[in-house]
Amino acid sequence: MDVTVQLDSSDNQLELFGPADSYLRLLRQSLGVKIAARQSRLVVTGKEKDVNKAVEVIDKMQRQLLKHGALTAADVTTFIRHQDAGKTLEADKALTIFAQKKVIEPSTKGQLKYIETMLANDLTFCIGPAGTGKTYLAVAVAVSMLKKRQIRRIVLARPAVEAGEKLGFLPGDLQAKVNPYLRPLFDALEDMMEFAQMRKFMELDIIEIIPLAFMRGRTLNDAVIICDEAQNTSALQMLMVLTRLGHGSKMIITGDITQIDLPAGQKSGMVEAIETLRRIKGIGCVELAQRDIVRHRLVQNIVQAYKKKAKVD
Repeated sequence: MDVTVQLDSSDNQLELFGPADSYLRLLRQSLGVKIAARQSRLVVTGKEKDVNKAVEVIDKMQRQLLKHGALTAADVTTFIRHQDAGKTLEADKALTIFAQKKVIEPSTKGQLKYIETMLANDLTFCIGPAGTGKTYLAVAVAVSMLKKRQIRRIVLARPAVEAGEKLGFLPGDLQAKVNPYLRPLFDALEDMMEFAQMRKFMELDIIEIIPLAFMRGRTLNDAVIICDEAQNTSALQMLMVLTRLGHGSKMIITGDITQIDLPAGQKSGMVEAIETLRRIKGIGCVELAQRDIVRHRLVQNIVQAYKKKAKVD
């Protein structure tokens, strides 16, 4: 078996390979694999189990360089030892993305649980207040899986529901009309890759950002499907979304059930889906809280103040 590993940057190959390729030799000797360097790639050959271990160690080595700008023989030895022992560290939940010199890590225990749940399940529901990273971390997991070629595409969708405002007949074509609803998804992606690369992926339909209605009638294989602001889906819309899940795919449903913009009396499809499905094996449910908010410090205070007011009213 052989696996090709795309290096994050050709500029730091000397640091990654070690003095006189000593880190690569250490990998070869410790894990019993062959490693060949080809431009900005490494080709790892050997038994499947050993190759998978080596690829994961190389991924950790690259993350170490991205985070700290340095890599030592002791680091490599530690990565090999932990990998060989089958241990999982919290640091392993750092997500490598396309943006150079950047990894994305959970900032709170709630976010760590969220990432672990997304990686462990084919369907994950996540609810929580604004600023907890529901959408951002879901996009980060999707981008990381795309970078590792674990999936072939990313589909990001949101319901086009107005947040208490009537926007009227917006000018422009269909894309121009729905872009305001999809802007948060663009913002997350732009933080994880160069604009030119994002645009190329979108032109090739490797990344698709669409209104929820555009998912009807499709089966999405080998993809990560993210439904954002799902608290604003009806029961029928949510059922439609959930049944788009194809082979080799993950689906992540995010929303804030305290900010439902549906007409009065209409129950959120996301709330109903969580109540109905949360005990099914393979489906994870995470609830982020005020303590998981990672925006400006005032956001936590604002959320808390409104929560207190709601109790009084």
